[in-house]
Amino acid sequence: MAYREGDRCQMTLLPAVIEDYVGQKDPVRAYDAIIDAMDTDKLGLVIDRDQVGNPAYARESMLKLLVYGYSYGWRSSRKLERACYHNLSFIWLMGGLKPDHKTIANFRKDNKEVVREVLKQTARICLRTGLIEGNCLFTDSSKVRGAASIGETRTRKGWEQELGEVDRGIEELLAKCDEIDKKETGSLVEVMEELEDKRKLQSKIKALLKQMEREDRKKINGTDTDCVNFKGRQGSHAGYSAHVTVDEKNGLIVSADVVSEATDDNQFSAQIEQAVDTLGRPCQTAVADAGYSDVDNIKQTTDKQIDVIVPTQRQALHEVQDNPFGKDKFRYDAENNQYLCPSGKCLRYSHYSQKKGHYLYRMEKASLCRECAHWGVCTTSKRGRAIIRLKEEELREKLEARYASEEGQAIYRKRKAKVELPFGHIKRNLNGGAFLVRGLAGVRAEWAILASCFNIARMITLTGGVESLIKRLALVDSQPA
Repeated sequence: MAYREGDRCQMTLLPAVIEDYVGQKDPVRAYDAIIDAMDTDKLGLVIDRDQVGNPAYARESMLKLLVYGYSYGWRSSRKLERACYHNLSFIWLMGGLKPDHKTIANFRKDNKEVVREVLKQTARICLRTGLIEGNCLFTDSSKVRGAASIGETRTRKGWEQELGEVDRGIEELLAKCDEIDKKETGSLVEVMEELEDKRKLQSKIKALLKQMEREDRKKINGTDTDCVNFKGRQGSHAGYSAHVTVDEKNGLIVSADVVSEATDDNQFSAQIEQAVDTLGRPCQTAVADAGYSDVDNIKQTTDKQIDVIVPTQRQALHEVQDNPFGKDKFRYDAENNQYLCPSGKCLRYSHYSQKKGHYLYRMEKASLCRECAHWGVCTTSKRGRAIIRLKEEELREKLEARYASEEGQAIYRKRKAKVELPFGHIKRNLNGGAFLVRGLAGVRAEWAILASCFNIARMITLTGGVESLIKRLALVDSQPA
């Protein structure tokens, strides 16, 4: 059998010019064209060709390097540096420039807002090319690990205990220094270095304790102070909650965000508002799962005349709706501000809980419940049956009815197919199951890059290939924004 063997002495290994290193259908050309189609002023990418000093690397090229590198799942600045030497598509993209890893890392660190703006610009290009309609939006979140160990998250008491141990260690080292001075034996240099490390740790813990007091926090992570603890399918970790809001038409991401919260209760309106800001106009319908079902928060969206389809926790758990003594069987009398139970007895207004944000109604006489034929089934409380009414109870009822409607169910069934796809692509294909950087600003920028990579990959598929996409971008670039 014959074998194909390479010849490293072959003289015609590469074309004469870098432009010919990649073919016309190579995906790198799409990434290059998309970044070129963006408005550098809106990106916030300051380009000053008259600046003095040592020439800097072209900022557009550095941005292309980051976005294209993330599309490979390469987020390490050292891997990106290596790619600029050995990967032909990266060499083509950079035009032969070879920035070192420190330059790449500094660019990412110093241009967080620019990187976040890339996603917004990408979404607006999709809007202008007709790939995003912006009528129906789906939002969801996923937990992403941070660049910190959960073991570094401690309460005030835990940090105070460690501070006590560090203080004792410093005292022991100072005593050791005195002993070395007296006996003139041992290495004073090594002890002083260890002492310096202890003092740095002492200052760090004191700063953490002050931050906890200033922000009224019960716990804080010593490695990344912005991340929080959460429970996921793979156990408990320290990290962030990453959100995406996608468009119904093609499932493209309209906006992406990261928050330092373990739950989604207070996030629905904020995520929809970010998407609306990108679209430049309100959407018609906004959809999310029961994790976003905080009625007070949803009200901010419904007040803008946006149709909301979000199930309540009760609907999500598929609780039995035909319970003869469920809350829905108690009729609210708005005129007298009271509830009537299935037996016709009154539950009168008791008080409003400022902490929990709801009204409480109780049976006017506890004996009426104990004497009722349904005692033990309807309630077993000695104080009689009680009903909780939310401050926005009417809105909750409307949301439940909207979700349960035939049209609401039809729209909600699309949610998983549309909004779950980006998380799978980002976490598996782009190696985005954990953040590489620390701090809320940094992880938001990193999540925006990952979301942009998902959009660009989808755009190539939806438009029929790289060449077709580049032609579309050329047409969009020639039209007014």
